[in-house]
Amino acid sequence: MGALRSCQTYFLISTLVRRSALRYTYRHGASLNERGLFITLEGIDGAGKSTQLRQLAAWLREQGHAVCVTREPGGTRVGERIRHILLGSPSTPITALTELLLMYAARRQHLEEVILPALKRGELVLSDRFNDASFAYQGYGRKLGEGPVYLMDQLICGRTQPDLTLVLDAPPRLTLARARKRSRGNHDGRFEEEGMTFQERVRRGYLAISRREPGRVKIVPAGGSTVRVQQHIRELVDAFMRRQMKRRASRRSIVRG
Repeated sequence: MGALRSCQTYFLISTLVRRSALRYTYRHGASLNERGLFITLEGIDGAGKSTQLRQLAAWLREQGHAVCVTREPGGTRVGERIRHILLGSPSTPITALTELLLMYAARRQHLEEVILPALKRGELVLSDRFNDASFAYQGYGRKLGEGPVYLMDQLICGRTQPDLTLVLDAPPRLTLARARKRSRGNHDGRFEEEGMTFQERVRRGYLAISRREPGRVKIVPAGGSTVRVQQHIRELVDAFMRRQMKRRASRRSIVRG
């Protein structure tokens, strides 16, 4: 009975949170009819997201798109302060739930200051990580499970979800070596220091998300050359943009009719 009551309580809370989040989002004008497009790059540490994001942004600008490039955690002054706390010295203990709450605090600020205004202007937003990172890192990596992450996500993000997510996938034995080399001398090494087992759990989280949402989430093998990975990303983004253009043209023709 206790387990049943707990399950019922979870679903009741999740329903209330979802309704509240939807009302909040509607008030802030993030309807699909007026927004730009939101693309995120995800993956375990050392997968090469930042490099690929920069190259993708440059390519999209060459195609004539207005592009807003951002990152998480961070993207705002408040978010960067939270990033310093989250990714700082591994010797400073932070509980898993505290980590999740800090991530979403930074994310709400990021949405308000950067993402929602850019989408409302009709821009193409490219973000180095977004909410899938919380499902993978805190839900799977920290073993919080998807329930707490889902509740926070519905409250903080609501209907503002990525239109396309590219998960750069590579074995942790490869990515950890890259990540540790990159983070040498800076203060962004907390997750790299968690080791191989943690990164394997995070990777399983990303793969689980891609299986659950194959239409939105695409896996990009990231173990090859930077040029080959970028080519694959561009092909996926180009196909996505073409589909979006067709859908929007179809909606406009229906409205005119």
